[in-house]
Amino acid sequence: MVEIKELYKAFGQVRVLEGINLLLDEPGIIAILGPNGSGKTTLIKSILGMVIPDKGSITIDENQILGKWAYRSQISYMSQIADFPQNIRVSELIAMIKNLRSSTDRDQALIDLFLLRPFLDKKLGNLSGGTRQKVNILLSFMFDAPLIILDEPTTGLDPVALLHLKDILAQEKQKGKTILITTHIMNLVEEIADRVIFLLDGKIYFNGSVTALKTQTAQQNLEHAIAEILKSHA
Repeated sequence: MVEIKELYKAFGQVRVLEGINLLLDEPGIIAILGPNGSGKTTLIKSILGMVIPDKGSITIDENQILGKWAYRSQISYMSQIADFPQNIRVSELIAMIKNLRSSTDRDQALIDLFLLRPFLDKKLGNLSGGTRQKVNILLSFMFDAPLIILDEPTTGLDPVALLHLKDILAQEKQKGKTILITTHIMNLVEEIADRVIFLLDGKIYFNGSVTALKTQTAQQNLEHAIAEILKSHA
């Protein structure tokens, strides 16, 4: 369970989070949506401890996380950009992450699923963007963490890899995990999300199901529902 109370964050004169209150007490796939600059990345990085809020609290399973670090072992995080060291090989990166975190053999099934075995001895700087993203997915799902945070995970993926990612998300959801995902692909959200949290100007404008959001905006699909929100606040 993740609980956020009265979270504020500003960078200089730019106020990014404006008193966020959020309770994530049920497993499932939760899409965090909003235009650029709405506070999505800052909210995620606050949960990860990568951004220190100016005010407010974040608890995970009723434990305060601000200023702590051990809780991160219970989170799998996939960043938007697969910005790995360019001069190390894929196999070396996997081994390094396993040494830093914990032993696992889940990486082998993911290597085969995403057809990464031919790339294990290649340096990351020589890989295509799509292949680096597959490596990014592997690193994110090779540990059995109860909380998974994915920032634009579909970037650069081919259709087959995207199907594999959807299957993995469905499997992790069935295990009772909480999965936070940011994406600009509304079709994906409509297909997989149990809940939508829409941020606007650092505040939560909507928190509920895709169906409820479409009903509230009187739109038949999520893309038009989001557009309607943005038009009403232009």
